[in-house]
Amino acid sequence: MQERQAKYHLGQVVRHRRHAFRGVIFDVDAAFANTEEWYTAIPEEIRPRKDQPFYHLLAENDDSFYVAYVSEQNLILDESGEPVDHPDLTDLFGDFRDGQYPLQIALN
Repeated sequence: MQERQAKYHLGQVVRHRRHAFRGVIFDVDAAFANTEEWYTAIPEEIRPRKDQPFYHLLAENDDSFYVAYVSEQNLILDESGEPVDHPDLTDLFGDFRDGQYPLQIALN
């Protein structure tokens, strides 16, 4: 499997290409690292490749807040300039500025 560098970084605000949600990246896997059950639950015609970065997001839509796991091919940069309102943001990030959130915890 070929190693790829992640296109997006921690604290960046992104949107899903197909679904109406956006979020802040708080972790990145270099390739798919979730369960096979999760993967096969995605309809085959839209199932993403496993050999790409996958992102953990503090996500929001019009109805709720949650954690999402999304392939790089399904993300685009959010250019709205609007902050995300996820209640867990302050556990990991500082105040929203210049379209992103600065990391406020030490990484291993």
